[in-house]
Amino acid sequence: MILNHKVHVLTRKEEVDTVRLPGKVVIVLDVLFATSTIANALAHGARAVTPALDEASARAEGARHSPESVVLAGELYAETLPGFASPMPQALVADGVAGKHVVYSTTNGTVALMAMSRSEHIYAAALLNGQAVIEHVLGTHPDSTILIVCAGTMGHFNFEDFYGAGYLVELIAQRLGEQVDYSDAARAARLLFGAREPLPSLLDCRVGRMMAERGFTHEVEYAAQLSVLQVVPIVEDSRIIALG
Repeated sequence: MILNHKVHVLTRKEEVDTVRLPGKVVIVLDVLFATSTIANALAHGARAVTPALDEASARAEGARHSPESVVLAGELYAETLPGFASPMPQALVADGVAGKHVVYSTTNGTVALMAMSRSEHIYAAALLNGQAVIEHVLGTHPDSTILIVCAGTMGHFNFEDFYGAGYLVELIAQRLGEQVDYSDAARAARLLFGAREPLPSLLDCRVGRMMAERGFTHEVEYAAQLSVLQVVPIVEDSRIIALG
């Protein structure tokens, strides 16, 4: 028997143009680091995260809030934007996000989230909160098509997001079994996840190596943890909030 759930993986955000989004549940992944940072900020008390396309958009959004209530964070081409807080999970939380509205701009992850606006149901997932997101999606959206979207890197495939997608597919398979309609990309991602441990996988990929060279191995180590956060980030009215 084939269950009504269908699970598909897009290897980069640009592939969304080939897919009909309405009616699908979309889960966006940018493991190093956008969705990891969003999940961590919300888990540590941020009121909301507003994704922005670029620095100018982030500054314009930030100006709509009182200075004491907002944190601007982000990067472009892996360089922290001038005057912005760090885009990385631990560093941003250390900067102070509890009770704040975070306006967040990154090269790939926030762009990917905004590109999914035609879907009614958009979630942000990472290795850090994968189980919480999958449990919620399967419980709230029975029989829906699940589209896992890897942000990728400037239009190209990246290893870490595809690996993260494999983790989400594995979690779905643990709940629903093998007879779900998994796409070939979903099956390939799951095989990749099953073949390698998280931390060496993230440290071996191009972005992970670059982060390690810049002294941010601890951030990669943090992002490589599996389901240590119970937060479910969902897009509502162009903002990302934590359910519950």
